Order: sequence, then structure tokens, then C-alpha cells
Amino acid sequence: MATDNKKSNKPAAKKVKDRWKAKEWYKLYSPKMFNQVLLGETPSADPANLMGRIVEATVHDLTGDFSKMHVKLTFKVKEVRGFDAHTVLIGQTLTSDYVRRLTRRKRTKTDHVIDVRTKDGYLLRIKPMSVTDKRIQSSQETAVRTAMTNEVTNMGIEMTMADMMKIIITGEMSKRLSNAAKVIVPIKRVEVRKTEVLEMGEGGQDVSIVPQPEPEVEEQPAEEQPAEPVEEEPAPAAETAEEEEIPVEGEEQ
Repeated sequence: MATDNKKSNKPAAKKVKDRWKAKEWYKLYSPKMFNQVLLGETPSADPANLMGRIVEATVHDLTGDFSKMHVKLTFKVKEVRGFDAHTVLIGQTLTSDYVRRLTRRKRTKTDHVIDVRTKDGYLLRIKPMSVTDKRIQSSQETAVRTAMTNEVTNMGIEMTMADMMKIIITGEMSKRLSNAAKVIVPIKRVEVRKTEVLEMGEGGQDVSIVPQPEPEVEEQPAEEQPAEPVEEEPAPAAETAEEEEIPVEGEEQ
């Protein structure tokens, strides 16, 4: 009886729920600015939990351009329709290894932080970096920062957020900043190291700014051509069984 009481006093084992069975897979898409390319998939038990999730991709992943593998874009989920989650662009950055390769000895690397309001109301924080041919003085660095700030501010007055991101990705902004700063000191390289979207504007991200990736064409195997019939060579004539004997001098015939 005592043993039976001990067994009955033990609490029943709790059933562990498998949370993964309750989750569904959702597809993440880039905004129309980047042709709504599939970025990946993510699991979630509730569509509301997807809101605000962050996903990163390179420009190469979106366009197939190998020369832009060092440019990373950051997206944030804004809307969920069924099992499709749509994102908006919230930032851009260069890979750390690419930035390290730009810095060399006996040169001055100057970082800039510029806040600019675009034509359609977006507030962007743009962080360009400049590398000079030789070391420069602090007063020259200040003059370079002022020239770049004025140039970026003028761009924001004239351009929308989509236009600004386009010239950042294509490198057109780096060229314009280099031309503005080389009047002060010789500039070796200018790159936009990072971009952040601080405030969303009135305009959307519906205008495409990058070319669509070319579909991969599968190489079809070449059709096998029928082999040409090989003509059989005639068999060599059979040698006569009895060869003619050549008479030898001195033999009796």
C-alpha cells in the first residue's frame, strides 16, 4: 500500500508543446525600388510578429552585379499580405573589409556625418569618407567637411530619396563629392560608407532605381548528331592455298 501511495503522489509529466509546429514560413520581398526581389524566408507564429524584422542583402544579390558585392542594404518589414512580407529600405553600408582596403599609410582618412532632408521629406544621415593622397592638416579636413556638407545639402533640395539612393549605389555621389573637395586638397578616393533613414517621408519607394537581374539561362546540351555510317572495307582476297613454286637452278623439274 505504501508503494502505491508514493506512485500516486508523483506529479504527472507536463507535455512540452512544439512551438515550431505552430509557425508558418513567410517570404520577404524588397520594395519596388529594388524590383520586389525575394530576399529570403522567415518563420513566425503570428504575422504581427513579423512587423519590424530586419533583413540584409547586397546589391549583387538584388541585381546580379558582381562589382557591387561590397554594398549592403538593410530592409525592414512594414506590411504583411498573406504569406508575403513586404519591406522598406532603411539603410546602406559598405562591408568592413572593403573599407579597410581603402586605407593606406601616409594618407588621411576623414569621416563625415551629414544630415539632409530630401525633396520628398525623407531625413537621411549620410556618412561619406574621404582618403587623401598625403597627410593633411586639421584645418584642411574642416574645409573638406564643409564643402561636402554643402554639396550633399544641395543634392537633397533637388532630389527625392530614391534619386539619392540611386546615385549612392551607382557611385555618382562619390564623384560629385570628390570634385567638390579636390579644389581644397588632392583627393584619392571618396566613398559613401553608410546611409541611414532617420525619418520616412511622404513619397513611397515605388520607383525602381536598379536594373532587373538577368534570368539565368540554363545551357542545353547539344543535340547528338547521328553517326555517319562507316563503309566496310572489302576483305582482302584470300591467298591461294598452293603458292606457285619458283624453280631453283639445279633442281630437276
